[in-house]
Amino acid sequence: MAKAEQVLILEPSQELKFKGGLCGPFTDVVTSQLKLTNPTDRKVCFKVKTTAPRRYCVRPNSGIVESHGSVSVAVMLQPFDYDPHEKNKHKFMVQSLFAGEGEVNLDALFKEADLSHLMDSKLRCVFELPMDAASQAPQNNIDASPAPQPHVEIAKPLPKTNNSEAELRKAGDEIKRLREEISSLRQENLQLKEDSLRQRSHASTGEKKQAVVSSIIPQHETQQANPMMHFVAALVIAIIGFILGKFIL
Repeated sequence: MAKAEQVLILEPSQELKFKGGLCGPFTDVVTSQLKLTNPTDRKVCFKVKTTAPRRYCVRPNSGIVESHGSVSVAVMLQPFDYDPHEKNKHKFMVQSLFAGEGEVNLDALFKEADLSHLMDSKLRCVFELPMDAASQAPQNNIDASPAPQPHVEIAKPLPKTNNSEAELRKAGDEIKRLREEISSLRQENLQLKEDSLRQRSHASTGEKKQAVVSSIIPQHETQQANPMMHFVAALVIAIIGFILGKFIL
């Protein structure tokens, strides 16, 4: 089955070029313009497809080109991490059909279209780096080519390594000294606690002895006071008896 020849004129016709920025390759949205021209006397419907729909945004991705008219399509490459060693296989395809009379439903038209009436053109994507970014890699290689430079770069880190070892050794000695001081402080703290407990024990023993002596002394005084009271009571009774006996007689 013969394939219909594309009637739309595409500018560019084979490649969509995307140029990276100076701040960094493809760190921002990069837009490439695609112009579609209809040289015929009939209206032509178009639809733009890509093999990487997540990487690109197309506005408009479908529409109608009037007779002897043109439409500009913006193809926007979304930011991504560019790898110069990665092969770019992204492609775009522009499909077209002659529009019928009246209103046109583009989705239904392309879905139900006869393949023999369907026209298409393919374009591949090209990523271009700025001149500064493109020349930076070769310049770095030229600067790194002399033999003395690698020797100088290798010799410089040696003092840093020795300094690092000395600093690590010094830090280890400092940690050891701090640990010894902590151990000494702990021993002093324990000794102070023992002295405090010993002093409290002596003070408690002295208080107990004083309490025992205090409890004994009143009892002894009571025991000495009791006979005296008996003697006084007997004396009073004797005097009273003597007085009563004198009056009675």
